[in-house]
Amino acid sequence: MYLSYTHQWLGFGPETLSIPDSFTFPVSSFSQYGGHASIHIRYDPKSTKLLYKRSSGEYNNEPAPGDSIAYLQLGVPQYRISQMVKYGGNILDAYGWVNAVCPAGLPIRAIVGIRPDPIMFLAINCADISQSEEFYSKLGFVRQEYPYARLNSGQGQFEPPQPAKSVYLAPSPNSMGVLLLQNKNRKKSVIPNPVLRSMNVVYAPPPGEESSTTDNNNNTPVNIEPQIMDPSSIPVSFIPQDYLEKEIKLTKVSNSESVFVNTVQGKSSGDAFEL
Repeated sequence: MYLSYTHQWLGFGPETLSIPDSFTFPVSSFSQYGGHASIHIRYDPKSTKLLYKRSSGEYNNEPAPGDSIAYLQLGVPQYRISQMVKYGGNILDAYGWVNAVCPAGLPIRAIVGIRPDPIMFLAINCADISQSEEFYSKLGFVRQEYPYARLNSGQGQFEPPQPAKSVYLAPSPNSMGVLLLQNKNRKKSVIPNPVLRSMNVVYAPPPGEESSTTDNNNNTPVNIEPQIMDPSSIPVSFIPQDYLEKEIKLTKVSNSESVFVNTVQGKSSGDAFEL
């Protein structure tokens, strides 16, 4: 886990886009291979604005704020619903798989299964799928085979099939991607989820192009803040690869200090999320 006083990175393996020195074919687990996606959780101790609060009573079915994010899908070997509830999660339903809202307000879908990277994709509600697909295609995302966490490919009771008329896009077959879903009410605008600060796309600039986060001429920082929005109002940032590698070195905690998982800022062939 990568820690600081104001933010925390969460993930299931090394985010570095290179193969870690500790990885050995065919001995090491692919959980220790590079290129894992991650989540960057930011905490503002001075903020008084509550973005999400569970509903009171026996049935806590308060939905996530906004509906632009349908869910972040995870495929993990196991999970414990009691622990989700203990640490502030709001369980919406749990029939075969779990739909929940994390304490920060991000909707999560958890499936018991095996994936090289358990952070599978971000499902986005779209006002117009074709417009969203065109947007992401300009960022290098292309149609890929829909990923499953279980061998029966969505035909059993523990993992749903690909939603009808949805489009799955990713930079490569092994990358984290986005699932584009048609908004159920076409006449109603998609409401942005204020919890998601940005979806970060990590990139390697072409040879000869400056990729540092500082300009060598005047030493001014290169902008890594959200720069554009997709048609569903999802903010998108572009993070140079060398910035990512420096951030990993600066924030990495030794194995003896690690608690559960490695960290956050999504790099599965290029993606990350910031809350």
